[in-house]
Formats: sequence, structure tokens, C-alpha cells
Amino acid sequence: MSTPLSAIGAIGAVAPVAPTGYLDGPDVTGAAGAAGVPSTSGAGFASVLGSVESLQGLQATSNDLAVKAVTGDLSDVHDYTIASARAATALELTAAVRNKAVEAFTEILRMQA
Repeated sequence: MSTPLSAIGAIGAVAPVAPTGYLDGPDVTGAAGAAGVPSTSGAGFASVLGSVESLQGLQATSNDLAVKAVTGDLSDVHDYTIASARAATALELTAAVRNKAVEAFTEILRMQA
């Protein structure tokens, strides 16, 4: 699968990175059974927690590269720029998903009243 980041890696500035699974999102198709009834296995929630851990990893990588860039230990500042953009995009996506979940929960509560 070709991604924009793998194209950058082909140039030689950054090694291609395998998708972290965060931007792929949780497996919502597997969260419901054949009849559309949600399963009680918790696999959907576990994948969301994995996505949050992935976000934390992206932010940690960005922070480490930022420290290296400031101290002069980083040979290529583009690595930090890419890591920072990835972390920012992942955080924005996480906030958007959280906001939609809160909106859906609020709507469900409103329908019950």
C-alpha cells in the first residue's frame, strides 16, 4: 500500500514507516455480531485504547526529536517536522472522535428523556 509518507521515505530523507493502525481506526465492523447486536467481548474498546497508546507513542517520538533538534543532536530537522505533524494530526483526529462520541451519548440521553 502506497502512502504519502512512504513516498517521502523513497526520497531517502526518512525511512518508510509502517502504518501504526491509529489512522486506520478501530475495527467497528467486527464489534457487532451478524444480527447487528454489539458483542460483549470488548474488542472494539480495546482497539480504541490501542489507538490512544499509539497517539501517546507519536507524541513521545515528537517530543524526543524536538529535544534532539534543540540540543543539536538531530542531523535532519525534517524528521522532527514530520513527527510533529503526525502527532498533531493524530491528536486532532482523537479529539474529533471524542467529540462525536460525546455528541452521540448526549443525543442518546436526550432521546430517553
